[in-house]
This record gives sequence, C-alpha cells and structure tokens, in this order.
Amino acid sequence: MIVDSDVYKIGTITRTHGVKGEVAFSFTDDVWDRADAEYLILRIDGILVPFFIEEYRFRSDTTALIKFQDYDSADAARELCGCDVYFPHSLTPEPEEDGEYAWHHFTGFRVIDERAGELGEITYVDDSTQNILFHIGERLVPAVESFISHIDYQARVITMQLPEGLLEL
Repeated sequence: MIVDSDVYKIGTITRTHGVKGEVAFSFTDDVWDRADAEYLILRIDGILVPFFIEEYRFRSDTTALIKFQDYDSADAARELCGCDVYFPHSLTPEPEEDGEYAWHHFTGFRVIDERAGELGEITYVDDSTQNILFHIGERLVPAVESFISHIDYQARVITMQLPEGLLEL
C-alpha cells in the first residue's frame, strides 16, 4: 500500500485530450521524465494508485499529454480529471551537482532545528505564494535556503538553523 509519506505531489490531471484516452497533465516538477519513470501515482477516491504510462509528450514547460495503460477512450480517461499526481521519493534521482529538487520533494522528510531539536515531519509544502512554507504538524516553517544547514537525502532529514524566536510565533 502506498502512503502519503512515500510520495510528493507533482501536479494534477486537468482534462482529457482527444478520443484515445490521453489526458493533460499540469505539472510543477518534471522528475518523472528525468527519472524515466514507468508509472505515476494518482489519488483516486482518497487512495494512492499507480498508473502505468504508455506514452507521453510535452505540450509546454508545465503541461504534458499522457496516455495511461488500459485507458483507451475519452470516457475512460475522464474519471482521472481533477486527480492529483504524485511521484515516489524512492524513484527520485539525486540532483546533479548544479541541480535542485522541487520543494514538494521534501514532503515526508524529518526536520531538525539546531537549537530546538526535532520539529517533526513535513506533511505538506505550501508553494501557493512566493513564501514557501513547510507544514510540520501545527507549525508553519519558512522553506528558506539560507535557513537550511544540511540535507541528508538518504535518511530524509533536513537540518535547519531557524532564527531565534521563529518557533514561538
């Protein structure tokens, strides 16, 4: 069974395209292309389900057309519209020396503050504004690169040095 901490959100299926089962996929991270993934994970009725990719092509920097196996008509593909799309942490390649991860990749990572100690696990990354926030339990912690001291990708731990008093807000 796939659980939320195993994956991070990379986009949404927005609409059908044509009559042969293709769907438009609006994405925030093209990790699935860089990792040459065989499948993507969609949330269907609250459950995370793998969908195997038959073929895809890019329409823009943020949109791709995808055909999933066993979805051969617009009617069949219509049930996927509006579904959020996720990618497994386990298949995410390490960044190149000059590469970066999208912030959503860090969902499920534990956060440790150098002063306060363990803060908890990132359950959601809010990037709806210019100020990106990690949701850690009831706390909102700014996802600011200068606050991050170290990232251990293997252990899935982010060590931060948060400004004094920030956690009391």
